[in-house]
Amino acid sequence: MMELRTTLAGRIALTAIATLILLFLALPIVVILVTSFSNNAFAAFPPDAWTLNWYKALFADGSKWPAALTLSAFVACLSTLFSLVIGVTAATALTRSELPLRSAVYALVLGPLLIPQIVTALGLFLLFEPASMLGSPIAIALGHTVLASPIAVLILIATLRGIDERLEDAAASMGAGRLTIARRITFPLAAPGMIAAAIFSFITSFDEFYISQFLSSVNTVTLPVQVYNSLTFDIDPSVTAISALLIAFAILALALVALVRWLGTGRQNSLLSVENTAGIATPGGDAV
Repeated sequence: MMELRTTLAGRIALTAIATLILLFLALPIVVILVTSFSNNAFAAFPPDAWTLNWYKALFADGSKWPAALTLSAFVACLSTLFSLVIGVTAATALTRSELPLRSAVYALVLGPLLIPQIVTALGLFLLFEPASMLGSPIAIALGHTVLASPIAVLILIATLRGIDERLEDAAASMGAGRLTIARRITFPLAAPGMIAAAIFSFITSFDEFYISQFLSSVNTVTLPVQVYNSLTFDIDPSVTAISALLIAFAILALALVALVRWLGTGRQNSLLSVENTAGIATPGGDAV
């Protein structure tokens, strides 16, 4: 009985500590969300009164936020496309082929995650400045790809390793070629991981500051750079409104990733149940 009480007390204490930690981590997000509805021009917390003026100011005439938002979305879409091409190619090579020096290639692909972002941004600045590409959305998108593509590679490697290779073996045993297997089996099953990689790549690019700061110009200012400029040179309470929108976007993106992954798991399980029923690619199985 004494051990039961100790175990129960320990579980209660662990739950309480975990809850407090989660509340502490979520507190800044709650403060931003509440402050975005404050009528105080200095973004005081807690607010004295509530208003939607800062959200209206985001899209008022003469506002700099729509241009920055549009540019960030365009750059993020380009970076997502580049990252998916690199991610699918690298993940397939690392998981579905006998690639020489696989460990070295794996370290090279993931290397940008270990290098400080400001160092990467400085290197990209020195690369694009002689080519007169500073301020180009293409240059900014390529710079963001350096950081987004390793994340896409990690997600896609985990996705491809999670696909049961018996499904590919079954298709090969029926005479399907590599391209057919990839088009009909591998990529459809990897679609949830590809969507997740695209979402995380988009978020990484959309939220990137250092590379955007080094590669942007007066006429090409991304959203994170505009937020920094507003906090540094102006007193603009609409920053809290744009921050609240970004928080909502991140929550929706993560919810979408969770939904896609759940649907993808159910799809693969249904295919495996059909395969086991038919006895295909199963040791000792007799095809029906």
